[in-house]
Amino acid sequence: MHFFVIDDDPDILSLVERILIDAGHTVALCRSSRDALKQIPGGRPDCVITDLMMPEMDGFEFTRELRARPDLADMKIIVLSVKSYDFDRRRAKELGADGYILKPIDRDALLGAIMDIVTSHVVVTYWGVHGTLPVPGPATLRYGGNTPCVTIEVGGEPLFVFDCGSGVKALSDHVMKTPAERFSARIFISHPHWDHINTVPFFAPLYVRGNQIEIYGPFQGDLTIERVVTAQMESVYFPVTVREFGARLSFRDLREESLEFGAVRIDTMLLKHPGNCLGYRLTAHGRRVCYITDNELYLPDDARHDARYVERLAEFVHGADVLITDTTYRDHEYPSKVDWGHSCVSQVADLAARAQVKRLHLFHHDPDQSDDDIDLKLGETRDALARLGAGASVECEAPAEGSTLAV
Repeated sequence: MHFFVIDDDPDILSLVERILIDAGHTVALCRSSRDALKQIPGGRPDCVITDLMMPEMDGFEFTRELRARPDLADMKIIVLSVKSYDFDRRRAKELGADGYILKPIDRDALLGAIMDIVTSHVVVTYWGVHGTLPVPGPATLRYGGNTPCVTIEVGGEPLFVFDCGSGVKALSDHVMKTPAERFSARIFISHPHWDHINTVPFFAPLYVRGNQIEIYGPFQGDLTIERVVTAQMESVYFPVTVREFGARLSFRDLREESLEFGAVRIDTMLLKHPGNCLGYRLTAHGRRVCYITDNELYLPDDARHDARYVERLAEFVHGADVLITDTTYRDHEYPSKVDWGHSCVSQVADLAARAQVKRLHLFHHDPDQSDDDIDLKLGETRDALARLGAGASVECEAPAEGSTLAV
């Protein structure tokens, strides 16, 4: 890639140049933001890295001027600054920056941080794939026995976390081992059943001063997502209360709506499950990942089958690069579990084929299902897709804990 770096500190310029050249990239340097503004249109760099505190024209104004050029719309802009204030991060994003990296520079971490921002990949990681309750033991060694937690990484954005089942503990350990001055995340809770919220208190970044965590979840009529999370940490249930959290924490109630976060859009849809349960569709860089857990698709001959709902859901997930969805039961298991709020193989396969998704990921496995049972369920889903004529077009997998997919 071709980079253009602007900073009035020659030592910073030299260090960033050496890091990028050693990684095989080409670099142009400039100590004047005004001069850089004249040179960049002709040089057409893939990415501009700019300081904020510069004479003549500061980084905010410089970013705004670059973003006013339609011919440079595809160019990435990264702010590299000593200013750690949340205001400056937000302002840089509002003016068009794709990412924000703090000085002082860590030689090993800088290149990775830059690549995370400039890449258009969306990375999905699974931390827990079972449902209802954790089932650790020899029968769940391959797929893992933790309850729902999935993360999606989008370059330059806080980490997107979907649900806080017991899998969030492994995520927490991973985050705490990763060197960073500050950690930011947006947590989206599908619904307030215990297997989706009860490990919130074990997410260690919440206790670190300077971190910023936003928690979103469905409003339950008279129960806010803030109350859902904090009530389970009252003294009669848990020895540590939210008052012990050091991170800046905020809550927001959701309904069926759309949210914009820079390059990321989140759309929500109410699902068929007891109480208010939301499905999420994340769109970023032309990629689409749908997280649809705890959702019941009744059999077509059942009086409770709602063809209009199935049509709406298929439209919501249509063309998804990845559909992560509740496939709790094999077909022979489902008749005794009707109205429990979960789906079986045949109806999930029908949804994936109807919606023409690219990848179907089976999720929220029944606690009584072993690794071998999940293997059977996966085979049955693939067979069902083949019967529907979608065996070749829909890639079907049952992701295991710790697995990662770059979309």
